[in-house]
Amino acid sequence: MNEYFKSVILQRTGASSLVETEMIQELWSGYGKIIRVGLRDAAVKSVVIKHVQLPINNQHPRGWNTDIGHQRKLKSYQVETTWYGTYSKNSAARLPQCLAIETQEEEVLMVLEDLDEAGFPLRKQAVSWEDIDACLAWLAKFHASFLGQAPQGLWEVGTYWHLETRPQELAVLADQRLREVAPLIDEKLNACTYKTFVHGDAKLANFCFSKDGQVAGVDFQYVGGGCGMKDVAYFVGSCLDERECERLEAPILDTYFEHLQNSLGEKNEALETEWRSLYRVAWADFHRFLKGWSPGHWKINSYSEQVTTEVINSL
Repeated sequence: MNEYFKSVILQRTGASSLVETEMIQELWSGYGKIIRVGLRDAAVKSVVIKHVQLPINNQHPRGWNTDIGHQRKLKSYQVETTWYGTYSKNSAARLPQCLAIETQEEEVLMVLEDLDEAGFPLRKQAVSWEDIDACLAWLAKFHASFLGQAPQGLWEVGTYWHLETRPQELAVLADQRLREVAPLIDEKLNACTYKTFVHGDAKLANFCFSKDGQVAGVDFQYVGGGCGMKDVAYFVGSCLDERECERLEAPILDTYFEHLQNSLGEKNEALETEWRSLYRVAWADFHRFLKGWSPGHWKINSYSEQVTTEVINSL
């Protein structure tokens, strides 16, 4: 990290000195890193730094080294800085407070609250029903916070798999029927009456848990407009196998909508009716991306195929 960025961290936190204590993870395809920085003489012991640097050698893990992918990632970091700078403070769902955003040439620095230090130190590989409930409550609060708002400066259509941003994955999709109806699936989701901001990458790995079962969300590169079912379907697929996805579909939707109606403050039956009808459409939309991007992926299963077939037949 350069000296200017270090000075920004010291100034915004009031610390007398800092030390990089942990490399939490590298950003996808070598676009920088997320690190934990320890602070001396500050109000908090540490902060988390998201440091975006354009890669010299662009090596995508699955071989998608293209200008389309590069431009999509560049926009995703612009969206995230806009999110933290403009919208994040309005979220009823818990997320890290942003202490500073700085840009210098082709580098971006985001100084964020350390959620581990704030009481959310747990990351989970597997979930209980209580964990699912907590994440659904988070998504409901998030969606309620931005219902009806225009995503200015964010993705017009949220999620990292949105059809318009994934022409290459569509072109190589071997499932011809799904490839042909993909625009209709996309159109059906985009035409919904009730829109909010979707997180856009609401997988289990992007939730931080407290010891008493509360959750906070991270990673807002793909926040944008759309139907909240995109987040719910994607979250479920990130942590349950095909049998559980099918068995728990009804209780998951019932639980999410109970949380959403509570978060809205007054019952909106029209929204619930519309969004319930789009849950499986959202599932088919992600399935379309996944089959083009990584045909052997573990998330491609009998439940996903069954749901997608039903959606295609209903169009």
